[in-house]
Amino acid sequence: MNSTTPIDLRVPGLPCPLQLHVHGSQDQHVSRRIREDGIWEPYETSLLLRFLHPGDVFVDVGANIGYFSVLAASVVGEQGAVFAFEPDPNNYRLLCANAELNGFAGNIVAVEAALSDTAGEGRLFLSEDNLGDHQVYMGDEDRNSVPIVLQRGSDYLAGRIEQLDLLKIDTQGSEFQVIEGLMPLLVGLESKPRIIVELTPHSLRQAGASGRALMELLGTLDQPFWIIDHIEHCLIASSSEELAVWCDNWDKIEEARGFVNILVGVLD
Repeated sequence: MNSTTPIDLRVPGLPCPLQLHVHGSQDQHVSRRIREDGIWEPYETSLLLRFLHPGDVFVDVGANIGYFSVLAASVVGEQGAVFAFEPDPNNYRLLCANAELNGFAGNIVAVEAALSDTAGEGRLFLSEDNLGDHQVYMGDEDRNSVPIVLQRGSDYLAGRIEQLDLLKIDTQGSEFQVIEGLMPLLVGLESKPRIIVELTPHSLRQAGASGRALMELLGTLDQPFWIIDHIEHCLIASSSEELAVWCDNWDKIEEARGFVNILVGVLD
């Protein structure tokens, strides 16, 4: 069941008050944290508010219930746009409800699909207690699955946007396929976007790629790399090769589940 009473967000620096409908007690992660703290991933949240400006375009891949999409819409305003991709039907319903709740239905384009390197049909393998941990690949757990739509990002966004200012990708291991599908769009943009992406070597391997492959693909954009230190709330300069080696080292440990969020792009 979903929460019937919207939760007030307690995010420093918001341009206006925001609320979110969240999942009920079944979700022990994103919805629970928002219900208890009024915020999710505080440092990543502060980066989004730092990097976005009125009139910008934000693309949210793996939008979940719309936390980052709603935050972005509050900043970019009516002259900007938010494209939010979420394949899970229950998450998608909350995403749309949250866009409506906050008055952003006009500038959040919610798409019930997963981005990939090809378009077509797929399946989403569901987590029972972490409703932000659904996967588009089977993995090593016995999970129920539902049919979903796959979209190739460059094909979908071509003709819909002329700029892209911030791209957030959190797809539980399919980030390589997402970037590969977006790459024709990214290389053709006059100004490269900042990209916030989750880097989880184990999940990337299970999805048929690797951390090294993802870092090398992103490295072709010729942009700076930063580790997002969510504990110390700082950005640590890195490189695609340094992060690829970090992934190689994790790959040597079969049961390793290490992850880090990274930022690709110039800071100011």
